Amino acid sequence: MASPRAGDARAMETAPAPPALVLRPATSADWGLIRSWIARPEIQRWWGSPNAAQAEIRIALDSEAAISSLVMLDAEPIGYAHAIDASHWGPALPDGMPAGTWDLDVFIAPPEHRGKGFGQRAAKLLADEVFATTLAPAVSVFVSIRNEAAVRAYERAGFHWVRVLDDPIFGLSWMMLRERPKR
Repeated sequence: MASPRAGDARAMETAPAPPALVLRPATSADWGLIRSWIARPEIQRWWGSPNAAQAEIRIALDSEAAISSLVMLDAEPIGYAHAIDASHWGPALPDGMPAGTWDLDVFIAPPEHRGKGFGQRAAKLLADEVFATTLAPAVSVFVSIRNEAAVRAYERAGFHWVRVLDDPIFGLSWMMLRERPKR
């Protein structure tokens, strides 16, 4: 069978379009859906207890110093992401984190959508939005050293390892940064 030539209309018709992944602002109307997601044991494994995750997400939803989003795949909500000025969590930033850094978190809820790069794409979209709408010099994530899949996804989204911190809840975790792109 001959391979299709560049510009061959038949080849273009058979190639499926990649799923559209976008972030849309999360609102209080999304709270029930978000709560149902954070009640899942696999989400709690990386986000902590439902009460702690709910508190973190409510703070982000209610803060003007945060961007809270639903991760949408072809108009279907599949996850949640937020970024918030890291100083919102306390005045002392970890060593190696520049002042003004924003902290990012993301999860993909339905198991059938995990491991397909959607979390990575959402993290990149959200980091790009932080850089487009704030003066943040960097975006940070904290990832358990046991969650290698998430570490690799953040690497592909442009983050790099800075150091390991001992988180009192999650244990040893990578602090990863993505610096503001140079213009």
